[in-house]
Amino acid sequence: MSVFDDPGLFGRLWAAGYDDGGTNPDPAPAVDFLADLADGGPVLELAIGTGRVALPLAERGLAVHGVEASEEMLSQLRAKPGGERIPVVVADMADVPVPGEFRLAYLVFNTLFNLVDAERQADCFRNVARVLSPGGAFVIETFVPDPRSFDSDEQVQVRDVTEDSATIRLHRYDRPAQRFIRQTITFDADGVHLKPFAMRYAWPHQIDEMAQQAGLRLTERYADWHRRPFQADSPSHISVYRAE
Repeated sequence: MSVFDDPGLFGRLWAAGYDDGGTNPDPAPAVDFLADLADGGPVLELAIGTGRVALPLAERGLAVHGVEASEEMLSQLRAKPGGERIPVVVADMADVPVPGEFRLAYLVFNTLFNLVDAERQADCFRNVARVLSPGGAFVIETFVPDPRSFDSDEQVQVRDVTEDSATIRLHRYDRPAQRFIRQTITFDADGVHLKPFAMRYAWPHQIDEMAQQAGLRLTERYADWHRRPFQADSPSHISVYRAE
């Protein structure tokens, strides 16, 4: 199945070492921010993954629920203390197949862009709006696309080289569709190992339009979880949308 058609592919390929990845940020600032907005809960995390954010929120007494497309990611969550107590539906997060109402729903660490079709991103907003309580919040964290980072259709990066292996990463961009496919390739004594990944990126104003069409309005936007002001050159944004 194509990387563009399989919502669970990322988890199957990356779950085993996901929590060890050097690119994973400290979840504490996000947990503090989200706990403030939760107002006692209940809370829904889309693409709950290994529970890096959900478990600390649950430890604060919030009723946390999740949606996750990957059984492998869910296994990582279940293996952690308290992970077995969080109810999780295994499904495509865009469908939000859970009963409401939730005081807070959230998608962190660019995960909205893992929905690689514009319509599926819009579906996600519509379905979240359906399960939010009146005045409930939907929080999105994504990077702000920088055209300078994809000024060529193809990119090749050397990720790691040792005596026993070499890892390279290749990107191919489809700028009209606002999508890219990334392939991480490792060569070692056991052969060639492929880890494909794809994203459909969007600018903040495009995300605002999807929210508006779903009946959600932007109420807050920050540059990071510490609530620093969002500016024109901010590389990422934390946006809070409220149900009407």
